[in-house]
Formats: sequence, structure tokens, C-alpha cells
Amino acid sequence: MLKYALPLQKLIGELEKLPGIGPKSAQRLAFFLLSRSDDEVGELGLAVLALKAEIGLCSRCHNYTTGDLCPICEDPGRDISVICVVEQASDLMALERSGEYEGVYHVLGGALSPVADIKPSDLYIAELLERIREMRLREVIIATSPTVEGDATGEYLRQLIAQLPEPPQVTRIALGLPVGGDLDYADQVTLARSLRGRTKMEG
Repeated sequence: MLKYALPLQKLIGELEKLPGIGPKSAQRLAFFLLSRSDDEVGELGLAVLALKAEIGLCSRCHNYTTGDLCPICEDPGRDISVICVVEQASDLMALERSGEYEGVYHVLGGALSPVADIKPSDLYIAELLERIREMRLREVIIATSPTVEGDATGEYLRQLIAQLPEPPQVTRIALGLPVGGDLDYADQVTLARSLRGRTKMEG
């Protein structure tokens, strides 16, 4: 087995932990960084450190932000009568790129998964229900990924929302999204059609 200098081996090992990065890609990236100037590599390092030091979660929707509220929650032009529920902040950004949605969001922080031991208490579900109680909502859009976990999470949310006093309409995006796919990888046109073609969730 080919042995690299220890710092290079360590960097390759860390890069391999990134999603979608295999051993060959990690090696390519490591050698690319090694070929760049100290300033360029230093800027990258500072940007990575700042990511954790300066970015937190929006106190309202749990999107990533540098302040108390994210730019979407602070935007007075958004329709606050509609909440779109997503698993991750990356899903939120994918829907924003579609240019179709003008409401606000709620990021769950994942999806229910018995296999991964992710329970309702591990997600921002209680916070979602509290927002629904406090706001005059006309619709909650469930935009979890069309996976087994995403579908189970969506149905669980539908049942909880249905038990609230004067529950809003609950819809689910579906059209054009492949089963088992992630929202983050869907193209803008597909996501726009999925939002327009959402269907009412019924028990």
C-alpha cells in the first residue's frame, strides 16, 4: 500500500469523510491543495473554521444563519400563512432555487428513522407544532424527501397536525420527484412542478 507523508495521509482521510468523496477524489483534492499557495490554503482553512464559529441555527425555523433569525424569516415579503417543512437546510436551499415558493420554512433537522435511532424528540417537531399553534396558517407543506423515512416522517406530522385545534390544510409535494431521491439533488424545474402539484394529505 502506498504511504504518504503523515500530514497528507491525515488530510486525505478527513476529505474521504465528506459526502460523495471517495479515496481517489480525496487524494486529488489533497494534492491540489498541496500545490496551491500558502495564502490560498490559509483562506480555505479560515473559511472552514468560520463556518462553525460564526454560523448557528435560526431561532424560529432552524435554518442556518449568522444572526438570531435567518434572512428568510426576517423577510417581510414572505407569506407567513404557509410553512414548508423540510428535513435539512440543504433542502430549503434547493426549494429556494426553484423560485416557486414564497412562504416560510421549518427545518426538522432530519427524518424519523428506527434504524438510525432518530426519534421525534431528536427533531424540531415540537417547535413546529408550537409555531402552527401560534400562527394563523392556511397550509403546511410537507416537503420531506420521497424515501421510506421521509414518507414516514410526513405521515407522522400529518397525524400530529390533524389533532391540533383548527388545524391548517396539510399538503405533500410529490409530482416529478423520484422515489428514494433527495430534494437537494432535484433540478429547479422538477422542484417547481413538485410545489405546484402538491396534493392534500388525508388519513
